[in-house]
Amino acid sequence: MTRVDAWTWSVRLFKTRSAAATACRGGHVRINGVTAKPAQTVVPGDEVRVWAGGRERIVEVVQLLSKRVGPSVAATAMIDRSPPPPPKELFAAVPVRDRGAGRPTKRDRREMEKLRGQTPPTP
Repeated sequence: MTRVDAWTWSVRLFKTRSAAATACRGGHVRINGVTAKPAQTVVPGDEVRVWAGGRERIVEVVQLLSKRVGPSVAATAMIDRSPPPPPKELFAAVPVRDRGAGRPTKRDRREMEKLRGQTPPTP
């Protein structure tokens, strides 16, 4: 049996083990539909859902790993059933200021906040 934080790190779903443990504590990792704690164990056949990098990854455990392995070995340790990532055209374009335009004015800042959907703080 292997801890879920160690397994998700070893199959390269997270960059570091501490990031995997933090995601577990934050409720971003589920095993068979139940929110997982970092020390919860996984067994072959479990479905692991991970919310990371702005998308959900759905993988099935095939092989238990506790040490980080290469990408080719990691690919054989899981079956990836994730939906394809959304196309980049769906993401809103981030407004870019011209180089050398200087610091945004109060008016510019309010327009940027309006685009982002943020409301200014009330005094």
